Amino acid sequence: MAPRMAALPVPRPSDGLLVLQPLRRKRCAACRRGPLPLLVLEEGVPRCLDCADLGHLVFLPRGDTALTRRSREESALSAVVVRFNRRRSRYERQGVLVEEAALARAELRCLADAEARRRRRARDARRRAAEDIRFADAFAAEILRLFPACPPDRARAIAGHTSLRGSGRVGRSASGRALSETAVTSAVAASVRHLDTPYDRLLMSGVARPEARQRIRADVDSVLRAWREQNPSA
Repeated sequence: MAPRMAALPVPRPSDGLLVLQPLRRKRCAACRRGPLPLLVLEEGVPRCLDCADLGHLVFLPRGDTALTRRSREESALSAVVVRFNRRRSRYERQGVLVEEAALARAELRCLADAEARRRRRARDARRRAAEDIRFADAFAAEILRLFPACPPDRARAIAGHTSLRGSGRVGRSASGRALSETAVTSAVAASVRHLDTPYDRLLMSGVARPEARQRIRADVDSVLRAWREQNPSA
């Protein structure tokens, strides 16, 4: 049988008053109202929040650390709400009681922070987008330097595809970001493989990838050789 409320080892918080969520039905020793959802133990007897002069406070459940901290900062009077966990044989925090106006002010502060974070994320997104555009332009320029006969639109398409942030493609690798010749050539060869040869159809027909690559290797090399030649119209 669970011990009676008065016999439980009630914690003594160092950061304010203590209010209990009782496990048993309890009535206020002063006004006899009950059952009480929340109570204060005074000299071992339960009192309702009104009789304990805490009835004007509102309950803020645990879960939002920033809101809880700021609510208590804003509130001249506050209390910690705990409930006894029978399985663990200990009291656990359930939330806090704070002044309603203090909670409203704390919510405004948190909303302001959320708006600031939203603006920061928007700025970061714009910065990353600008960086991605510059990188894709640099990648396309390197493609055209190594393959001057590659159509410019095709070079931009290859650069945009391979440098897509979060794609894991060669353009996002360390060598790709460094615009190494190996990475750039690999990106161009991949594009040629998929768009200028029957490679995809071979895979779909059940041909193993190594064999499919072997079959179309000459076609890829032919296109790369042609694109490496200087464009006669340049």
